Amino acid sequence: MNNMLNVSSSPHIRHEDTTSGIMLDVIIALLPAAIAGCMLFGLYAAAIICTCVISAVLFEFLWNIILKKPQSVGDFSAVVTGLLLGMNLPPKTPLWVAAIGSFAAIIVVKQMFGGLGFNFVNPAIAARIILLVSFPQFLAGAKNYIEPLSHKVLGEPDTITMATPLDAMKNAISSPDQLSIRELFLGSKAGSIGEVSAMLLILGGLYLIIRKVIKPIIPVAFIGTIAILTYLFKGFDFHTTIVYVLSGGLILGAIFMATDYVTSPTTDIGKLIFGIGCGLITFVIRQWGSLPEGVSYSIILMNILVPHINRLTARKPFGLKGVKTDGK
Repeated sequence: MNNMLNVSSSPHIRHEDTTSGIMLDVIIALLPAAIAGCMLFGLYAAAIICTCVISAVLFEFLWNIILKKPQSVGDFSAVVTGLLLGMNLPPKTPLWVAAIGSFAAIIVVKQMFGGLGFNFVNPAIAARIILLVSFPQFLAGAKNYIEPLSHKVLGEPDTITMATPLDAMKNAISSPDQLSIRELFLGSKAGSIGEVSAMLLILGGLYLIIRKVIKPIIPVAFIGTIAILTYLFKGFDFHTTIVYVLSGGLILGAIFMATDYVTSPTTDIGKLIFGIGCGLITFVIRQWGSLPEGVSYSIILMNILVPHINRLTARKPFGLKGVKTDGK
């Protein structure tokens, strides 16, 4: 019989969730921390985020027109990418650098690999690393970060530069004992625009968990690994451990970027391995690397390993046996 039933792999369950709905939930979860960053660092910080979002949407819109593809800007994935990129940039980043970052994220990392669902690394993280390598004078060093609430009208011209907590500890400018957990939790610290308020980022993460947009496995494994290793290697001090957990882009990266559907594992065991791997790499970079932070690098390195993690942790269907070939 030549006509055979072609059955695709499970599951065959239809769900009411849509890409645009999920992306809207992510935007809602990110907005409080983004708004707080703009209030802390001024209108120029808001201009950076707006530039990233608008340029990301524009680049995707133009790409679809040029290649005569169906418009995909309505799924809001470009908005999420631009928002995440803007929140990951220092509050003194030139607007043209922010626009280049959006081009790298949307065109180079996302669309050139086939669009949403085909990129093998997180576009916002990849774009941030591209900018960091290409324009270190604008993204690296204490001169690019400012003291919260030191801005005037537009933020950039009248600001007081300030080292980030991780940079200050890395260069022995300050010790963990000199840093306030309360200030780190609320956001009264130097840092990238959207990473400073751990409280609002955690609230956003809880919103996504309640909405069942993400599972807590990766964030808990990622942050927990950092906490355990920091406690063991930094003198068994609880205060120091909390300071390192709340500093840098760990909370933002663990909740909103490491959990990206496309570039994270599909199985729960795979998610656990992924989160622990991100934590290990981040800690190694923080502890022994020349950079004060390693969240972006850890996530993108683990993104590359996701196909292997998925293959190794894939659940075997009940009763399935290996297929014999060539008469063996």
